[in-house]
Amino acid sequence: MSAVTSLAPMVGIVAACVRLAVARASYYRARVTRAATTRSSPPRALSAGERAQVLEVLHEPRFCDLAPAEAFATLLDEGRYLCSERTMYRILASRGEVRERRNLLAHPRLARLELLATKPNELWSWDITKLKGPAKWTYFYLYVVLDVFSRYVVGWMVATEENATLAKQLVAEVYDREGIQPSQLTLHADRGSAMTSKSFALLLADLGVTKTHSRPHVSNDNPFSESAFKTLKYRPDFPERFGGLQDARRHCAAFFDWYNHEHRHGALGLCTPHAVHRGDAALTRQRRASTLQTAFLAHPERFPRGLPQPPALPTEVWINKPHREVSSQNSAL
Repeated sequence: MSAVTSLAPMVGIVAACVRLAVARASYYRARVTRAATTRSSPPRALSAGERAQVLEVLHEPRFCDLAPAEAFATLLDEGRYLCSERTMYRILASRGEVRERRNLLAHPRLARLELLATKPNELWSWDITKLKGPAKWTYFYLYVVLDVFSRYVVGWMVATEENATLAKQLVAEVYDREGIQPSQLTLHADRGSAMTSKSFALLLADLGVTKTHSRPHVSNDNPFSESAFKTLKYRPDFPERFGGLQDARRHCAAFFDWYNHEHRHGALGLCTPHAVHRGDAALTRQRRASTLQTAFLAHPERFPRGLPQPPALPTEVWINKPHREVSSQNSAL
């Protein structure tokens, strides 16, 4: 690069780079790097002794717990000027001394919840959503209890308010109707006031139900209830507002009847939640397999991949499925 530098004043940088077969980008890069490494200290910069003096003053007991702005003002009141306020900050930052001095509360990171259901009435999820009423700022509250394994809505209720008393009434009724035994069921919910109330927790303890809660501000910890609400509100016949409480109840009654008994759920092998919940899904799949076999035997050329099979039924359903661990054998490879 020194040859280009010496030749450039005579023929120009472009011609010098061409003659010496040096890329212009390389020349300019080297010049910038050399300028950065050889840059002298600005004439207005404090000397090393002056910087040390500023640090010594800021470390004095009367200034060590004050902001540099207060130290700067105090020194001016005393008739002393060491440097600007910004320079004080710059000197402290170079030594890592500009930070939050208070001991701030750090919330512990909650463990990722992992819940497994392998059959109906083993894990339930419940939540509450708002339904718009006839006028602005008026709402009805839809309570829904859903079986995670079968997606079957085991209980629901529309009320004019959200509280733990109504939630207790709904869960107790569904508990008896489904014939749940103590220590059989886990009930999962988010952290709403009704879900975390003491009276509701005491009811679950009396019933022998294990309760779990989502992590704060993590909607993915309660995905099945959220998905059911989305299915409800994305239906074409879902109104912008409900005319009254009875109107909302009629609409939800029709929806949940369709959802439980007619809706072919993709995660359930395209069976209805009712069929999976009551144990009829295996028979439904056998009938479908028989139909597919008849079609295959009639026209095997239409099935290049062989005998088709109906969608598989679920065997396990997770809330936050554990990450797969790489086996020691694969990790060794």
